[in-house]
Amino acid sequence: MSQPDVVATVAQAAELSRPPLLVLEPLERFLDARGIGSGPITPRPIGDGHSNVTYALERGGVRVVLRRPPRPPLPPSAHDVVREARIQIALAGRVRVPRVLAVCEETNVLGVPFYVMEHVDAHVVGPSLPPQVDISSAQRACFGRELVDALAELHDVSLAAAGLEDIGRPDGYLARQIRRFAALWEQHRTRELPEIDQLTSWLGARVPSAGDATIVHGDYRLGNVMFTSGSAGSKGGPRLAAILDWEMATLGDPLADVGYLIATWAEPGDEETPMLALSAATRMPGFSTRAELRERYAQRTGRSVNALGWYETLALWKAAIFLECSYARYQAGTTDDPYFASLGTGVPALAQSALQRMSRC
Repeated sequence: MSQPDVVATVAQAAELSRPPLLVLEPLERFLDARGIGSGPITPRPIGDGHSNVTYALERGGVRVVLRRPPRPPLPPSAHDVVREARIQIALAGRVRVPRVLAVCEETNVLGVPFYVMEHVDAHVVGPSLPPQVDISSAQRACFGRELVDALAELHDVSLAAAGLEDIGRPDGYLARQIRRFAALWEQHRTRELPEIDQLTSWLGARVPSAGDATIVHGDYRLGNVMFTSGSAGSKGGPRLAAILDWEMATLGDPLADVGYLIATWAEPGDEETPMLALSAATRMPGFSTRAELRERYAQRTGRSVNALGWYETLALWKAAIFLECSYARYQAGTTDDPYFASLGTGVPALAQSALQRMSRC
């Protein structure tokens, strides 16, 4: 029998065989103490729900958003929402991020740390184009331009001015990424996939020389930003209002973000993979091509994108491994997310896509 994700009281939570995601009475007290709305909470899950869990909360006419980790077991050091909140607080006013309103580092409210941020009146573009930002095909290139421009703004942030010099170790970032994800594969894989081992060897033997370190988002793609219907520059069209999901942010090579954005950007004629399915709207007429995104980033930042194929292969390989961790959670029965069920075939498809990208380098 399925169990509720949201309960009213701690006593109701104690009766369940698995912990709920929200317990409303202690959460109401937490919000009361910080002057965030009043009265009963009306919660609504938002987002794709495949990583940290996000709820829209409404109480007394006030709307906010809560972020918390998923249910355990979790990969080591993953889903640190307190760190995620700290990064957003530091980037406020420098990068397009939602404003953080409150952070709970203790576990006596929901059983896990969490934070609450402002509700942004904007829309996520992913498998489909929301009607609020559905515009003429002649203007759809604004989505790609805004994505690249907002990423360039992030990569231009002064680490010292933002106080974020300690969120990562930029030296050896790429090699460390390969070691970390190779270890995740060994720990969480549910089957043998020789393609992953082949990719691991190829990537490790061809690590590019990195330039200056910047803040790296780590999961920068169309589905992790929000657009308003307001005008984006002289050419019109929706504007990127907020970058979301900062849990993987660190210091490192900025081209890792660019490679990930390109690798998750769907074009007409692409074979379906779990990552391209998340941005299927970009197959519509008028959206930028991957080549146009590469060129705009190079123009905006002055950085060379000649080695970007390696970074795109890295992104697909990492995605396959990270999603295998999620598939392992599904196999263990800790989540019933139907998206995770699809990863039985989705992870091998991603590995094949990475091999194809590798072959073109």
